[in-house]
Amino acid sequence: MSGEEEENAAELKIGDEFLKAKCLMNCEVSLILQHKYEQLQQTSDDPMNQVSQVFEKSLQYVKRFSRYKNPDAVRQVREILARYQLAEFELCVLGNLCPETVEEAIAMVPSIKTRGRAQDDDAIEKMLTDLSLIKKFE
Repeated sequence: MSGEEEENAAELKIGDEFLKAKCLMNCEVSLILQHKYEQLQQTSDDPMNQVSQVFEKSLQYVKRFSRYKNPDAVRQVREILARYQLAEFELCVLGNLCPETVEEAIAMVPSIKTRGRAQDDDAIEKMLTDLSLIKKFE
C-alpha cells in the first residue's frame, strides 16, 4: 500500500501485510490459549507460577467474547465462512461479531458488497443462516 493511500477497512484497504496475514477469530484464540494453559498446569508443580497475568487476562477475554465454544463448531464456522471467498479480516469480523441480518453484516463488513467478488444479499443470508444453525446446535 503506498504512503499516499489512506487505510479504510470498509473498502478492505488495510495494507498488504494485513491482507496476507492469517487472522484468528476469538473462539480460535480461546482454544489455543486454553490448550496452552492446560499444558502449563500439567508441567508445573505450581501452575500459577507459570502463567502470567497478561496470559490469564487474555484467556478470560477471548473466552468471554467467543461466540462458539465447541472445537467442532469453531472449525465449521471457519469452513462456512471460507466458502464465500472472504478475506481473512472479513472472515474474522463476521465470525467474532455474528451478525443476524444481511444489513448488520454489510454494516460491519462493507467490503463484502463493494469488492470485485461482491456477495449478493441471498448469499449473505445463506451464510448467516448457516452460522446461526451452528450456534443453535452447539
